[in-house]
Amino acid sequence: MKPKVAFVCVHNSCRSQMAEALGKALAQEVFESYSAGTETKPQINQDAVRIIKEKYGIDMEDSQYSKLIAELPEEIDIVVTMGCNVECPNLPSKHREDWGLDDPSGKPDEAFHMIADLIKEKIIDLKERIESGEISL
Repeated sequence: MKPKVAFVCVHNSCRSQMAEALGKALAQEVFESYSAGTETKPQINQDAVRIIKEKYGIDMEDSQYSKLIAELPEEIDIVVTMGCNVECPNLPSKHREDWGLDDPSGKPDEAFHMIADLIKEKIIDLKERIESGEISL
């Protein structure tokens, strides 16, 4: 059974959504990807949607929406917080890490591209650490 990874931030509208989409695209054979927040927005950040579609051909709005933590599966193995700069949500898990990513919302496209690239690198790194057993579950 693959570990369940939850990407969590406050609004679940930008960074955590990008991480869910890239996790599903780049690491689905190693872990299941979910995202959620302590609050929701009416829709996913449209700049994030556009940038992820341009860079990776993934339409986040096809299968993703802003979700609350309560909507996550009951048992999460790994919790990744995005870098909330406020009180990050706490979920029970076997492993937890914070990626410390700045929120690109309201910033130019370059900021979204930079964050998307960082998330991609971190997804690949997480995948490799799970595969190697560095993260013990």
